[in-house]
Amino acid sequence: MLARTYAAALQGINAIKIIVEVNAGGQVPLSGPGYYLVGLPDNAVREGYQRIASALKNNGYRLPRVKLVINLAPADIRKEGSAYDLPIAIGILAATEQLPLDQLEDFLLMGELALDGSLRPVKGALSIALEAKKRGFRGVIFPKANVQEAAVVDGIEVYGVEHLRQVVDFLRGEEELQPVHIDPEDLFGRHHWPYVEDFSDVKGQHNIKRALEIAAAGGHNVILIGPPGSGKTMLARRLPTILPPLTLEEALETTKIHSVAGKLPPGSSLLTHRPFRAPHHTISDVALVGGGSNPMPGEISLAHNGVLFLDELPEFKRSVLEVLRQPMEERRVTISRARFTIDYPAGFMLVASMNPCPCGYYNHPEKSCTCPPGAVKRYLNKISGPLMDRIDLHIEVVPVSYDELSETQYTAERSEVIAQRVVRAREIQLERFKEHPSIFCNAQMPSRMIRQVCTLDEESQKLLRMAMERLQLSARAYDRILRVARTIADLDESKDIQTHHISEAIHFRTLDRSTWA
Repeated sequence: MLARTYAAALQGINAIKIIVEVNAGGQVPLSGPGYYLVGLPDNAVREGYQRIASALKNNGYRLPRVKLVINLAPADIRKEGSAYDLPIAIGILAATEQLPLDQLEDFLLMGELALDGSLRPVKGALSIALEAKKRGFRGVIFPKANVQEAAVVDGIEVYGVEHLRQVVDFLRGEEELQPVHIDPEDLFGRHHWPYVEDFSDVKGQHNIKRALEIAAAGGHNVILIGPPGSGKTMLARRLPTILPPLTLEEALETTKIHSVAGKLPPGSSLLTHRPFRAPHHTISDVALVGGGSNPMPGEISLAHNGVLFLDELPEFKRSVLEVLRQPMEERRVTISRARFTIDYPAGFMLVASMNPCPCGYYNHPEKSCTCPPGAVKRYLNKISGPLMDRIDLHIEVVPVSYDELSETQYTAERSEVIAQRVVRAREIQLERFKEHPSIFCNAQMPSRMIRQVCTLDEESQKLLRMAMERLQLSARAYDRILRVARTIADLDESKDIQTHHISEAIHFRTLDRSTWA
């Protein structure tokens, strides 16, 4: 007898419907396993039959001595992972007449089976639920640990189960399951402040806080350069506290990436806060940008709609840093293989920190640099010019004085206060780009749009011309200065870019100055 169940395969951050065809009948060969699994399955899918057979036997279901042919269609798409256990098991029960066929067309099933029949969570539940809705299924059946994630999809019934017996009894009509639904708007409405860190913890460093506020308001890339202990990492880790909240569209896309990568905690739902990723400098190229034999999102995709923090930037391998160049411009990364090509989103804010030299004390106001001649230049040259050119704000961080550290009456602005200004500036930008749905902030403006949005008066043009000639800036640096100046004007709620906006934007190109190092 032939039975069909439905599952899904992940490609990138999206899912594709998979038809699981099970045919039971015919004589079992004298030699061989008696079952055949076809349709380009990987080893994890092939090994699933042993789990399925044990789960069926341990729960009192028959596994007749007949020839079983299991086909995963379309057969030209590679099937990976253990999530096909449940649809294959249900297909076997239906093909051996232990389960009616009438409800199998209505549901998409995914889940990994334990030997006792209990279900373990799978990756990509949100993407799979979205595909099931698109394909017109009545509902999806997932392990209970995945149900909160999938239930944010409106217009489809999402059932969470803990055991194979529950699924069988439900499809037989012997047990009633209640679908789970979560209102995404309600999730966003009751989210709490998740950060322990706050900008009010940082004493002094007013110039650096101002630069990070500009970066957050316009989505700009930042590099902090200064001696050890000056507060670079402390400041960078507080940047997420002033970023604007995720929109529902951004939250869905970010959650899909983390779900596909298996980074969502069991039982969790939508991500309501922007991600902050801080990989160690020993990371490989593939781990950073994504890929591998079974392609998965890398750190730059996990930081999508959030912050990628690279501490001690010159300690990263040169090849690792160079692969950042294209994703920083295109805001996506393309993984190509012989059979397929996958695009992963990579719209992140890059925040990097570094010491100015090997010993760390070049330009220190009190300590002397002990590096030999030329060491500072060689150290900075570990970071290529094209990569540095893609960073909008270059900020020199100086140590905080004892007087500022010991000040007991010091009161600094809290992150929530700064965030309000950032959100207001982002609202101005959203209104500006309302006819361009792929652009959300000033840092994403293409060059042709910069000429329209960032018009300068004669005095500002003279100032920028002088800076370009003296600092020998590139055309890309010219565009980035205009973007930053536009963001500063937005923070001031100014319709036009003024001379002091241009001046402040030029001030944040520290590493372009010929006198530095």
